[in-house]
Amino acid sequence: MITIKTKEEISILREGGRRHADILRKLAAMVKPGISAAELNDEAERLIAEGGDKAAFMNYRPKGAKRPYPAALCVSVNDEVVHGIPNECDKILKEGDIVSIDLGLTHEGLITDAAVTVPVGQISPALEQLLRVTKEALMAGIKAAKGGKKTGDIGAVVERTAVPYGYGIVEILAGHGVGYEVHEMPYVPNFGERGSGDVLKPGMVIAIEPMFNLGGKRVVLSDDDYTYKTADGSPSAHFEHTVLITKGNAEILTM
Repeated sequence: MITIKTKEEISILREGGRRHADILRKLAAMVKPGISAAELNDEAERLIAEGGDKAAFMNYRPKGAKRPYPAALCVSVNDEVVHGIPNECDKILKEGDIVSIDLGLTHEGLITDAAVTVPVGQISPALEQLLRVTKEALMAGIKAAKGGKKTGDIGAVVERTAVPYGYGIVEILAGHGVGYEVHEMPYVPNFGERGSGDVLKPGMVIAIEPMFNLGGKRVVLSDDDYTYKTADGSPSAHFEHTVLITKGNAEILTM
């Protein structure tokens, strides 16, 4: 069911989003060669607790998962598209890597979701472009997310941003509603046709999250039951914001 948030709930989500963005900026600033994914997760846990909030991903069990998610943060490196587990292996970042940091925050019972992909030291021009274009696609999707439009309008502009570069657009993973739960309706794909999909109504809160691969679009699920990787081993970038649908331009809550 697609939900409409109340004015009081939106106020809580705004504050949660502000806190969320601050934590994500601090985590991104920590990224450098030699740091481990576990260190990033530990700091995320510390910062969340310091604010009196909760990690929305910790112990979250999506439909079909064999076990709850075991960390506060998703840390996905290079060919890991999303949901990389940071604290179950010795995942050390090295020069030239790219790393997606994906955080869910619960503030006063309501959830925001956002992610950023960060370079580790100096990266190649091809990776710089991949990060830039994926972020551009996110902002284009947000611009398209106006009250009265449809989810297909978001997907269409995200897809159009990737096509000139030949990037693989991840199709089996998508944006989604958020707020009461980590994943709510509507489903917000990163491809599609204008005028298709669910109507965007003022008061809806959604996470928009393009995922572009330097190679093909196909992804595979790892043995850990959470980490999605590119099937061809190519690097992948992921950017995400939680936004509020209004009668006009969407309001970015996690900025």
